[in-house]
Amino acid sequence: MTARKPYPSDLSDARWALIEPTLTAWRKARLDRRPTGKPAMVDLRDVFNAILYVNRTGIPWKYVPHDFPSYGTVYFYYA
Repeated sequence: MTARKPYPSDLSDARWALIEPTLTAWRKARLDRRPTGKPAMVDLRDVFNAILYVNRTGIPWKYVPHDFPSYGTVYFYYA
């Protein structure tokens, strides 16, 4: 996780520990099918926290704050 001030919608460490293995396995399966074989460039926890932020606040994707990954990346993981 990056060193940023947490938002109220962010996951706690305990909740992240519960879902992190499942999300990491999902991303690994997707990356294994990737033709380039390049590793992911974003922190999965930051992406998930951004999705929770959008869900909680109801903002459009383009208004995702700059301290999260880009809105296109966040939406890609969401979709």
